[in-house]
Amino acid sequence: MARNLGPSCRLCRREGTKLFLKGARCDSPKCAAERRENPPGSQTFRRGKMTDYAVHLREKQKVKRYYGVLEAQFRKYFRLAERTKGNTGEVFMSLLERRLDNVVHRLGFGQSRAEARQIVCHGHITVNGRRVDIPSYLTRPGDVIRVKNRPKSLEQVKNNLAEHHRDVPDFLALVEGDKPEGHVLRLPEAQDVSIPVQAQLIVELCSK
Repeated sequence: MARNLGPSCRLCRREGTKLFLKGARCDSPKCAAERRENPPGSQTFRRGKMTDYAVHLREKQKVKRYYGVLEAQFRKYFRLAERTKGNTGEVFMSLLERRLDNVVHRLGFGQSRAEARQIVCHGHITVNGRRVDIPSYLTRPGDVIRVKNRPKSLEQVKNNLAEHHRDVPDFLALVEGDKPEGHVLRLPEAQDVSIPVQAQLIVELCSK
């Protein structure tokens, strides 16, 4: 599975906003995005006003890095959104929110999307009683996401739920207990996205 292996904090600094790529560290004083507000790279010249293209590109890059998808996946979701009825930008963001690794993260089972992706890949999660180890799996209303019934899986998820309380979005429902599980109540909408995004800028860029 392809993924970015470079320094995560540089990505937040480049986009000028917290992308929460390191879980609890992003909420601590160690967060590099707060300690160093300037973007990475040489600071020997003054950065001028961004062009119209640069504004569109930065919005696209922010979303890619936030959800941990690469260019090919990003384009695939956009083409699917174009073919789906409704506002293309809203459908596109809904597809990203429906990813299993994102749902696992937003339920609080993983501190970050990277950890949630690892939890899924290692077979700790089941969907409707069947093991799913594909992070890009698109969840649907009515799906039940459970932690696999084995000590190692339950321990990791319970520790994350106990140590790092996370607000669960309205399109999901969390049931805590001996065997934590989550329910997908409906398709995610624009207000369910946890990062400020101007989806129309992405639509304009990718439609060219």
